[in-house]
Parts: sequence; structure tokens; C-alpha cells
Amino acid sequence: TGNWDDYICLVDFAYNNSWHASIKCAPFKMLYGRKCRASICWDQVGERVIEGPEMIEVTNAKVVVAKEKLKEARTRQKSYASKHRRSLEFQPGDHVFLKVSPARGVRRFGIKGKLSPRFIGPFEILD
Repeated sequence: TGNWDDYICLVDFAYNNSWHASIKCAPFKMLYGRKCRASICWDQVGERVIEGPEMIEVTNAKVVVAKEKLKEARTRQKSYASKHRRSLEFQPGDHVFLKVSPARGVRRFGIKGKLSPRFIGPFEILD
């Protein structure tokens, strides 16, 4: 415990072998067409064979498929976000609160953490 960089390769391995909704599979499987096996098993299975140009062509085709799936996911997420978003319109005389960024709140009010104000106001809309 304590040194996160000792575990970064394991985190990377877990991330690349986890299912992602945007591409509907694990990134490793999307790229190589199979599940990744831990490096402990590679010598037993004979994974040391160097792949040639056909591997590059297959990989490029899979990158194109991944980009298409990411584009589909982006449009799906955009339509979902747009459906749940509403535009705000203010009229003169309305009262509003302004959101304060955490850094600005510390500078302006001198209070850190949970006690710093998140909003200030109310302010009246003039025009």
C-alpha cells in the first residue's frame, strides 16, 4: 500500500479487459479479436510468434470499427443528454444565484472545503 505506481500496470490491464458500453466489448478484444490472457500463460500457449502485415491490416480494420462504435455511442449519449437538458431563459426582475467555483470561493471567502459557499446571491436580472 502507498505506492500507486506499483499497481498501474494492473489497473491498465483491468481497464483494457473490462467491458465498455461505448464499443460494446473490452478494448483489448476490439483491437485483437480475442480476450487477453495474463502474461503468465503466454509461453504455454505459444504467443511469442511475431505477427506480420496481415495483423496490421486486421488491426486497422478493427480501429475503423471501434471508431464507428464510438461515434454511435457519442450520438446516443448526445441525444440522451439533449433530451434531459432544458434551456434557461430569464426575464427582468427574476432573481438568480451564481455558482462559485471552489478556487474562487477560497480566494473570495477564505473558507475551504465543505463550508465554502457553492452559490452566492440572489441577484436580480436587470435586462
